[in-house]
Amino acid sequence: MDLDYRIVQEMKRRNFSPRTIETYSDCIKKFLEFTGKDIRYLSKKDVLDFLNYLQERKLAGSSMNVYHMAIRFLMEEILRKNIRLNIKYSKRPERLPEVLTKEETLQIINSIRNQKHKIMISLLYGAGLRVSELLNLRVIDINFENKYGFVRRGKGNKDRIFILPDKISAELQELISFEKLGNEDFLFLTNRKEQYSPRSIAEIIKQSCAINGIKRKIHPHTMRHSFATHLIQNGNSVNEVQSLLGHKSPETTMIYVHLASPKMLNIKSPLDYNYL
Repeated sequence: MDLDYRIVQEMKRRNFSPRTIETYSDCIKKFLEFTGKDIRYLSKKDVLDFLNYLQERKLAGSSMNVYHMAIRFLMEEILRKNIRLNIKYSKRPERLPEVLTKEETLQIINSIRNQKHKIMISLLYGAGLRVSELLNLRVIDINFENKYGFVRRGKGNKDRIFILPDKISAELQELISFEKLGNEDFLFLTNRKEQYSPRSIAEIIKQSCAINGIKRKIHPHTMRHSFATHLIQNGNSVNEVQSLLGHKSPETTMIYVHLASPKMLNIKSPLDYNYL
């Protein structure tokens, strides 16, 4: 049986997302091209040699982790190689993500002239969605009466609930009515009745940043980072934010505590206490 077919079928059987399947397949292909070996003779040394090669090319730690997981999947789950790949993951650089202030966020949203685009970016920020989640929303996923929506098969192939902002609820209903969208239709379609691309969303944000003189690199995911940080600033707990973002672990969400303004968190500097 063709190896590529076996790999893809096994990942589908395990309910991997289409994006993960594509990424793992690409990583495995590059690994096999690097070794040039028959799969029967692949060894742990081949894996180490390939990962060392990637490291020499200064590949980011997060990318190294993806290659490692993909190759481990090939070796252990597909080829059933009786070897242990106890390789430590590359440490991710501890960088804080870029975040907008509340004022900058409103400036970006309010500068968007196209009404549909404005609603899309408002929902991206107001619900803390990933861009892929926004673009895959269907009309049936929105519950206007109870002010929430569903992300279907988000990251990790999981469903979750998101909050529907009051500010755009009426506008969203008008859009659905005006475009005569059915329950199974995607919520946001271009004038050609096609899905928007992630690049289109990035371009909308980029143009609005230029209008407002925001020169930092702001991406669609920045809106999600800003959503989480602003919630923490407003006094919401890490557990509440974790649930809305769909994070597996509270440690992942804790990064937004570091991004939140100490003033908004009511943290007092020890220098300000009277005993000094």
